[in-house]
Amino acid sequence: MKTEVVEKKTEKVAMKKTISYIVLLVLVFFSALMVVFQVFEYRHDYRELSSFTREKDDLNAEWGRLLIEQQTFGATAQIGTRAVTQLRMYSPPAAQTVVISLPMTSDEKK
Repeated sequence: MKTEVVEKKTEKVAMKKTISYIVLLVLVFFSALMVVFQVFEYRHDYRELSSFTREKDDLNAEWGRLLIEQQTFGATAQIGTRAVTQLRMYSPPAAQTVVISLPMTSDEKK
């Protein structure tokens, strides 16, 4: 009778160990799958971040070019105003304007 009880206990312990190993194996497998999924998501997000960073850099460069263009157009009017006021420059009247034309060469006639 004692041997039957001992055998049942050992069977229960063996069954518990088997179930524990199976559960642990399933958890390890699930954990491995989650690691693979997380690495995939990280790479996808990093690629997207890189493209956004490139786009940001392109937009910053374009913004700089637009600022330079704006300053250039603003400076043109300012230069004209200063030429008239400080240097007393003016556009000559039509009577004082002379147009010079160069003779055409044989290559230009074609």
